[in-house]
Amino acid sequence: MNAQFPLGRARDLPVWRRPVTLLFLMAAAMPVAFATWSALLNNFVIEMAGFDGSDIGWLHTVREIPGFFAIGVIALIMFMHEQVLGLVSLLLLGVATAFTAQFPSLGGILTITMLSSIGFHYFETVNQSLQLQWLDKLRAPQMLGWLLAAGSGATLVAYVLIVLTWRAFDLNYNLVYMVAGGFTACVAVFCLLAYPRFEAPNPQVKKMVLRRRYWLYYALQFMAGARRQIFVVFAGFMMVERFGFEVHEVTALFMINLVINMVAAPLMGRAVFRYGERNTLIFEYVGLALVFLAYGGIYMFGWGVVLAAGLYVVDHVLFSLALALKTYFQKIADPGDIAPTAAVAFTINHIAAVFLPAALGYLWLVSPAWVFVMAAGMAVVSLMLALMIPRHPEPGYETILAGFVPKPAE
Repeated sequence: MNAQFPLGRARDLPVWRRPVTLLFLMAAAMPVAFATWSALLNNFVIEMAGFDGSDIGWLHTVREIPGFFAIGVIALIMFMHEQVLGLVSLLLLGVATAFTAQFPSLGGILTITMLSSIGFHYFETVNQSLQLQWLDKLRAPQMLGWLLAAGSGATLVAYVLIVLTWRAFDLNYNLVYMVAGGFTACVAVFCLLAYPRFEAPNPQVKKMVLRRRYWLYYALQFMAGARRQIFVVFAGFMMVERFGFEVHEVTALFMINLVINMVAAPLMGRAVFRYGERNTLIFEYVGLALVFLAYGGIYMFGWGVVLAAGLYVVDHVLFSLALALKTYFQKIADPGDIAPTAAVAFTINHIAAVFLPAALGYLWLVSPAWVFVMAAGMAVVSLMLALMIPRHPEPGYETILAGFVPKPAE
């Protein structure tokens, strides 16, 4: 890693060495490892380790523990530059992903998953912080959309390769995990060596920050984490367990998601810019409630695989609107609060994620439909919270109640 470099002078650098280029490289590198891990995971654990619904629930509970402890980022940035921490975490994610198939047992999979999860969650915490510090508020919604599209594009290449080669060359899990994880690790090493440490103009508070005026953001993060876990854990598992999807079929479904997201993500960024965080989040949560109810209908009424695959795609498109939650916080936050609050928010986001997958894994064995009905209920709660976001949020006007309630002391 090179010497420190003021963010305000970034335009003096060649385009390939600027902060935005680094954000795009990181946005492209992370999903190659993580999305490949996700695409192969359900088939891998069922075929190689004989997982059932309870086992997959425990796996995802273990995977989310580092997210719960993302608050540790605050301690680490006291001794390590944020940018360095993010890239070291990306390197850990890549290396752990590369060795995933070396441990085809419950204990082995849980251990390697814990390591890759530490890399993933600490990278995501720091990456979100750097995006909000380095991007101008007016450009942020659209740039975040383009960053999402870049991640989708890089992952699309990986998925195309899996679909075209998995059967044709009789690939195995070890080779695919090695290639995907190795790519991410190599990009992380390149970024560590090629880029200076960019210094944002607003020094970050290096202690835990919990402010009353951010309460709505915290609540939305908590609900997002609880609701999202149900989709991440059980929607893909359903495609394999109920409909018998093979690796190349699961990956093909992911590819469809990616192509649509590459087009949709920049449009979603423009939608947030045009219609505001309040309206876009309301639209997202109404859509998610309907999607989860329809998932439940697959089990209650025996609806088919085409609908299930369609719902899977729609859910991913709606998830692109979650960038509105980032820009909402960017508008209400003190500039120095971004890094510590990103860590706190990540921990809050993962409170439910630590216990929900394991608990709902047992409910899944009894009634998969009720798992999705619960997710629909969580989406409705999120909708109620989104209605409290002002049309034009700013410091001192974080919720629609801010004008009626005396401002509390910090």
